[in-house]
Amino acid sequence: MSADMQKLIGANEEDDEEEIEMDVKEEDNEDHENGQKHIAAQMMLGADGVMPSTSHQFQIQQQLQEQVSTPGGGARRSRPLEEKERTKLRERHRRAITARILAGLRKHGNYNLRVRADINDVIAALAREAGWVVLPDGTTFPSRSQGSRPAGDSSAGLTSSSSQMLSQQVPPTSLQGVSSGYCASVEYNACHMKGVFMPTPAPYDLSSSGHSQSSGMVGNGGEQTESLPLIAGSMEVINEQLGVVNMKCELVDPDGLLKQLRVLKSINVDGVMIDCWWGIVEADAPQEYNWNGYRRLFKMVHELKLKLQVVMSFHECGGNVGDDVCIPLPRWVAEIGRSNPDIFFTDREGRRNTECLSWGIDKERVLRGRTAVEVYFDFMRSFRVEFNEFFEDGIISMVEVGLGPCGELRYPSCPVKHGWRYPGIGEFQCYDQYMLKSLMKAAEMRGHSFWARGPDNAGSYSSHPHETGFFCDEGDYDGYYGRFFLNWYSQLLINHGDLVLSLAKLAFEGSCIAAKLPGIHWWYKTSSHAAELTAGFYNPCNRDGYIAIAAMLHKHGAALNFARAELQFLEQREDLQEALANPQGLVWQVLNAAWETCITVVSENAFVCHDRVGYNKILENVKPVNDPDGRHFSSFTYLRLTPLLMERQNFMEFERFVKRMHGEAVLYLQV
Repeated sequence: MSADMQKLIGANEEDDEEEIEMDVKEEDNEDHENGQKHIAAQMMLGADGVMPSTSHQFQIQQQLQEQVSTPGGGARRSRPLEEKERTKLRERHRRAITARILAGLRKHGNYNLRVRADINDVIAALAREAGWVVLPDGTTFPSRSQGSRPAGDSSAGLTSSSSQMLSQQVPPTSLQGVSSGYCASVEYNACHMKGVFMPTPAPYDLSSSGHSQSSGMVGNGGEQTESLPLIAGSMEVINEQLGVVNMKCELVDPDGLLKQLRVLKSINVDGVMIDCWWGIVEADAPQEYNWNGYRRLFKMVHELKLKLQVVMSFHECGGNVGDDVCIPLPRWVAEIGRSNPDIFFTDREGRRNTECLSWGIDKERVLRGRTAVEVYFDFMRSFRVEFNEFFEDGIISMVEVGLGPCGELRYPSCPVKHGWRYPGIGEFQCYDQYMLKSLMKAAEMRGHSFWARGPDNAGSYSSHPHETGFFCDEGDYDGYYGRFFLNWYSQLLINHGDLVLSLAKLAFEGSCIAAKLPGIHWWYKTSSHAAELTAGFYNPCNRDGYIAIAAMLHKHGAALNFARAELQFLEQREDLQEALANPQGLVWQVLNAAWETCITVVSENAFVCHDRVGYNKILENVKPVNDPDGRHFSSFTYLRLTPLLMERQNFMEFERFVKRMHGEAVLYLQV
């Protein structure tokens, strides 16, 4: 409770003290004059009624001070007056703090406090927020959902443990716009339990100002679930449906969209996530950007006082799960690709994947005089300039930077259009001329130029590990050449993310950026982890392939978006058992890498969900009850806003899910 109030007071205590002292001096003039009449009378000396000289006045004041400090009759008369003044000062100090707390709660916390509320109203509001029942006479007791707590299992204890963790895990820089699920609070929108954002003073201020808050949650059937010690709470964001903006960058159905946004606002969704497609904005010619449709959409969101999470989508849309529209790469890029197809990822058979640009041209000036990373940077800089007021006002809370196919940091190793079928291991995507040139350079530096080739026994897209000589147990993946190749292949992935995120940090200075990782869990129980290797994650059973990626994200203060909210509950599916998948093992490995490097983790659902069972599984992952370190995701994005979600029964379940995500107690009703 004290941590919550301290958060609202702010870090500038010295400034507050000065303001309070000035207020006290102004308010206390009249009382000071009445209480010091005997001093004024002694200072009015001289038969002619004039004021004494300055030096004489100083001597009189000095004598009065000595009289007050000297034991005796004078001290007895002065001490009660002095103590009275101190009491007044302390009381006004407390009132000033209370006034600021109330103002902060009304403005940022959406608390319904009366105009002349006092500290009792603040305590009651915070207690109700934590799931307690507070009666009008002040009687306070746990709700039925909380039950009685055993000794030593108090919210204060949880808060203190979280605060201790903060002091140990706070990194040197901060993220702005996303509050850390375990280590920090940040600017613009330290997410509040009620789903609203509270601004904090300074960008990149990752001091120990992150504070724990407890939220009571009710499980099905009224079963008890413990209050969650959360760092600044959880945030609920919903991803907009695809096709909101057409290829001319115009809103397709603004009236219908506005109606849907109002419905979402009515159930206290915090904001929306929107993809800004490179293929729409810069479609016709290099550096000619059309943001018209997005500006109109952003204004709608702003007027409804919702937040925005924006995705810089440098990949094409279409052909993947959930894609019901087709948004290709810019036309001028496609023209370049027809004359120089090596700008795209290429497999061993020479098939090109046009979903995104090859990382081999990150530093090659093949895009009308620009490199790929320069193209990405110009796009991001144009976005920042175009929507600067939304950044300044804190409307845009996070920018996720697309780093590969589907916006994820990975190689396009499993394209359905090239014949991949689950649970195939996929293929290496390193056969364009630019990546082969990089491989040749690495092999020559190693002193083995004959290693400048891809594996010739790695199977095909839908192969299984044991069917190949490279990925089978004790296969070539763990030999001298295999380790060299996989290290080079995975390092290109890390270098690409490092380069693009460094430019994103420059373009969006003062704002939170994020990168998305996939959850490739099939063949995780094998020694080679073949599907991860072809995707660029050098993560066999004897090596941690995610810690280096987490360190790279930490370097740029970037959050990790890991789409795994339900993965660990897929263990019982027969197809996963046959594929020797281990979703839970993958989840633990990736999250542990994130926690160890102190980066913020956000998440989204990997599968469409409209039922209570699925929502409960998401809640168990995003807001785990039994995490001993109190670590939680900082935000969750629901995919996605569709007409099916807006159907009455589905929307009722979604509304219940949003309330539980915000920590509100929800009674179980059979529907």
